[in-house]
Amino acid sequence: MFTVALLLCSLAFAETKTLAVQICLDRAGFSCNTIDGQWGVKSQRALEGYCASRSMPLPPTPEAAYDALFSNAGNIFRIETVTKADIDSLTAIPNSPAEKAKLEKMNYGSILEMFAERGHLSRRAMERMNPGVDWAHIQPGTRLVIPDFPPIGEELAVWPKNRPHAPKRPEAALVKVSLSRFEISAYDAHGKQLALFPCSIARTKAKLPPHGELKIVGPIANPNYTYTPDFVPRGGKASKYIFPSGPRCPVGVAWLGLNLPGYGIHGTPRPESIGSAESHGCFRLANWNAARLYALCKSGTRVIVGP
Repeated sequence: MFTVALLLCSLAFAETKTLAVQICLDRAGFSCNTIDGQWGVKSQRALEGYCASRSMPLPPTPEAAYDALFSNAGNIFRIETVTKADIDSLTAIPNSPAEKAKLEKMNYGSILEMFAERGHLSRRAMERMNPGVDWAHIQPGTRLVIPDFPPIGEELAVWPKNRPHAPKRPEAALVKVSLSRFEISAYDAHGKQLALFPCSIARTKAKLPPHGELKIVGPIANPNYTYTPDFVPRGGKASKYIFPSGPRCPVGVAWLGLNLPGYGIHGTPRPESIGSAESHGCFRLANWNAARLYALCKSGTRVIVGP
């Protein structure tokens, strides 16, 4: 099943099985956030959600889950070749807001970051999956192993859904945000769970939205970001800066605004930070999950914020 991984990875077999389960769950829409071959709370909840959505018994271990659910998944890895265009697109992000606003695009800062995100991986897992790679001196033609996922851009290209030859995709009728579990779930019109994504929420309770029903308004692919300083000296005037779009934009690759001013669901340039209380108030997802939620929803999709 994971022939390429077994040839090129330095992972133990049991860990590789766990990695395979995480990948297969992610492919089905039930994400552990960054895939790393380590079984934890996020992975367990993804497995529980997947099994519950299909009325299947819950396997006791990730190894049992692989054997029972995913042993016929086929080769779930692919080999990608680093191109000159990949290297040329790398962008050093300055610290100054004024300098950030001058960028054409907020792209990845390294090939490690770029390909880890393509594979929905933690950077450490990307390194372990590709032993011997000199990440500081990547050349065009370098071959890298990553889990096989569609490009994020395919999820962002679903709108408008009525365009000719648009692929038929499931559509969410309801999105639920659990503040205590740091999770966002999507459901179809019949109540079947379509997806589960770990999220980050506001750092301070005062900035948490109240429990209750909202709706999505104006989903945007590849948004820019308006930056306003948190602190302005007395008598001073706040300077606003428009940061360009890109995977390292503060709101990531997708923005799903809510009908509560200043709040939305969006991506992040720091996927490994997801799953904690550390945002300014919005709900953050890994870019790949923000793109998939964007593909599931539309303006008017109901959102329930709860415990």
